Amino acid sequence: MPDGGSADSADVGGDVPRARRLDSSAVMLAHDLRNPLTVAKARLDLALEGADREHLDGVAQAHERIDAIIEDYLALARDGSMTVEPGPVDLAAAAEESWAHVPTGEATLTIGTERVIYADEERLRRLFENLMRNAVEHGGGDVAVTIGALDDGFFVADDGPGIPPAEHASVLDVGYSSVAGNTGVGLSIVAMIVEAHGWELAVTDADGARFEITGVTFAS
Repeated sequence: MPDGGSADSADVGGDVPRARRLDSSAVMLAHDLRNPLTVAKARLDLALEGADREHLDGVAQAHERIDAIIEDYLALARDGSMTVEPGPVDLAAAAEESWAHVPTGEATLTIGTERVIYADEERLRRLFENLMRNAVEHGGGDVAVTIGALDDGFFVADDGPGIPPAEHASVLDVGYSSVAGNTGVGLSIVAMIVEAHGWELAVTDADGARFEITGVTFAS
């Protein structure tokens, strides 16, 4: 796969803020998730008193991530903005941690960079998780995902069926999905995270889906 951009790429860095499209849908999502989350937390607290803590601690961490996602959606619904607190983040470490939080089946991950960038670590992990989940959902349980370096950023690619050039921009829209039952918000969240950092995002052709994030500042 080439490391540079593509003539067929869809650059979304200058688009109208996509965060403002997450209005009433974000409120509904938060409302729907909060009830089961509250019940699950209460049951978890009781179970932690005498059950295997190793597994239950993992459940607790997952619940914390759900809660953070809800807060993000509510913030987006209120004022259309996503805040970031950049600091030095190891790309490989963030990607590996994200991979552990996504049901990947027999999929494989190859990381070809050791760069450290300035980013909001939690938001960067969310970006990776959404792109990894997208790869598995569209490329199958044995899809190969690759993360590599660009001159001014990084890319996340897979060897799945790819995205038709005509859909390079629309795949980033809220609610767009070619998979039945998918909410269609994963890639739009990726675009919002990129935008919040002041980066640029392009969808390109590279024998599969490839997402290039540029305008990144490297720490090392």
